[in-house]
Amino acid sequence: MSSDLPPDDSRQNVPRLRLARLVRGGRRYALPWLSLRRWRVRLLLVGAALLAGLIAIAFAIGAELAISTHAGVIRDRPWLGLIIAPLGFAALAWLSRTLFPGTEGSGIPQAMAASMSDDGRVRRHLLSFRIAIAKVLLTLGGLLSGASIGREGPSVQVGAAIMHLLAGRRRRRIASSRDLIVAGSGAGIAAAFNTPLGGIMFAIEEMCRYRAFRANSTTLIAVIFAGLMSLAVLGNYTYFGRTPATVDWPDGIWPVLACGVAGGLLGGGFARLLIASARGLPGQVGLFAARRPIAFAAVCGVATGLIGWASGGITYGTGYAESKAALEGSAALPVAFTLLKMAVIWLAFVSRIPGGIFAPALAVGAGLGSDIALLLPGDADPAVLVLGMVAFLAAMTQTPITSFVIVMEMTANHQMLLPLMATAVVAHGVSRSVAPVPLYHALSHAWLRRAEGRLHHATLPARQPAGSANAGALDQRL
Repeated sequence: MSSDLPPDDSRQNVPRLRLARLVRGGRRYALPWLSLRRWRVRLLLVGAALLAGLIAIAFAIGAELAISTHAGVIRDRPWLGLIIAPLGFAALAWLSRTLFPGTEGSGIPQAMAASMSDDGRVRRHLLSFRIAIAKVLLTLGGLLSGASIGREGPSVQVGAAIMHLLAGRRRRRIASSRDLIVAGSGAGIAAAFNTPLGGIMFAIEEMCRYRAFRANSTTLIAVIFAGLMSLAVLGNYTYFGRTPATVDWPDGIWPVLACGVAGGLLGGGFARLLIASARGLPGQVGLFAARRPIAFAAVCGVATGLIGWASGGITYGTGYAESKAALEGSAALPVAFTLLKMAVIWLAFVSRIPGGIFAPALAVGAGLGSDIALLLPGDADPAVLVLGMVAFLAAMTQTPITSFVIVMEMTANHQMLLPLMATAVVAHGVSRSVAPVPLYHALSHAWLRRAEGRLHHATLPARQPAGSANAGALDQRL
């Protein structure tokens, strides 16, 4: 008998030792799932995502009511648009500048600026519950006034603001402020368009354009539960309905190239115009806009009302109804719709009233596709309108993946995947030669500098000595 063999009692204890190790390992993996503190954190994250989705859904319903109310008012009295628009633009400009700073414009640059800042005061200046609610109400006021604005950009800021509320918890950190903002932004897009994949791609491609995407689980949870809230309230709908249009190959290469090149030039040029306009208008117009911003917003409202009156009212609002009717073939878009829609979008942008440009850009793309379809042989095909949408959106935002994913989900047409991808790539390549700096990236840096400047000026008087002789002069300069 060899002396190396263990005794009988040791052999009998081997299964027990293995069982004890298995139990200890199981406890180590099971305890986190049984921890009430961890479940509280998860429920807070889910609750914030559900709240962001609920606000976005209420925002969508309110936007439809505002657009239909404005359309009903001007249907029999088109001249009322010349009164409603300037009064609404002036009131919204005054409210956003004096009572709710941080609500001006789209909302996507504010969310991006907050995610780039390490200063909690800057983030709170751009993202707060007060700003989120004011953003919704002011954007609805803009749609009620006939402004060509969208709710998708504001939904991004609202989602980011709601998720950023969790960053103020002191006991246990749910996620970093940057990850919460990125997750909320994706949830806002997902709930606004009912496009969960588009929301995730927006978070990756736009919000994390120049840094690594680390908010994997946080973004997935936010997008999933915001989407579930949308599904529970509004049902399983698609933004533009189901569009069965397709593009045949190899003849379909010509619409793809035409829409890609034309959309890239037009979208890139428009993005460059918006960036230059955000820095200031030239000449006496720029001086008037800087010195009397409320009056300038009223003038922009008058111009919006004139264009709306001349176009028969098709340039008011987001352009959703006109684009959907063109896709369904029940109505055609006029040849001048593209340029007229771009004009009213620019007027709303330079007036600094709250409202996005995401959805109106889709209407511009539909108009571009309609114009290109007239130049192609055969009857106008709704597929060309879809290609025009993705081309202009990809060129203006320089987010090709997000653009073709969102448009594909909006139309529920997976057969158009390859043509949409090809068009987005061509438009993006052409756009980068026209506008080297992406639109939202340029605007976000301007917002970041503005927020830091405001906070710096706000703290300067407090740092002055009590008996300083220069304090009064400093206050006058500020």
